[in-house]
Amino acid sequence: MEHVREELDRLIQQRRLGYSSISRMIGRNSSYIQQFIKRGSPRKLDDDDRRTLASFFGVDEQVLGGPPVPMRDGLIEIPVLNVDASAGFGAIAESETAHTRFGFDERWLGRLTRAKSASLSIIHVLGDSMEPTLSDGDEVLVDASDQGSRLRDGIYVLRADDALVVKRVTLKPGGRKITISSDNSAYPSWDDVDRSEIQVVGRVIWFGRAV
Repeated sequence: MEHVREELDRLIQQRRLGYSSISRMIGRNSSYIQQFIKRGSPRKLDDDDRRTLASFFGVDEQVLGGPPVPMRDGLIEIPVLNVDASAGFGAIAESETAHTRFGFDERWLGRLTRAKSASLSIIHVLGDSMEPTLSDGDEVLVDASDQGSRLRDGIYVLRADDALVVKRVTLKPGGRKITISSDNSAYPSWDDVDRSEIQVVGRVIWFGRAV
């Protein structure tokens, strides 16, 4: 449930809300949400609380620990979010609700990742700064549970203020500093970035491209 607490905290911080106000919104005591996020108590959200919070923030219940989307004909449905992750200088994330879903074969997806489907989403790539690895118009599968202590060298979707970017992350010795770079040498890189200054949305684990 760690990724659920991290995601709820991100949603609250993104909208510049307080833990107590969200607690009161769902009819709980003022410290309820803070205790859930910081102390892991309760262990999981009540079903009614989860539905209310998902509706308020405009996200799928799965993001907050809800049951997985039922499979259809052996497919697991992954939400395609209504946002762009800019492979450039940053795309404003105006909406993170799912506008459609993409079905992955259960066995194929299991070979790709052990992540639960609730942690996965698909985001559109905008721009050419990650060429030749990623191109403008690609769709990337993002694992939101692959961040925090799991952060390692790879391609990640990052949030800076209200902008989403897809960049290559390289950890410096010691793990406190990172380098954020573009695969396209025409774009700048940022060295010795403090990890606390960047919010990691998730790791890119697969991409799709139109031929």
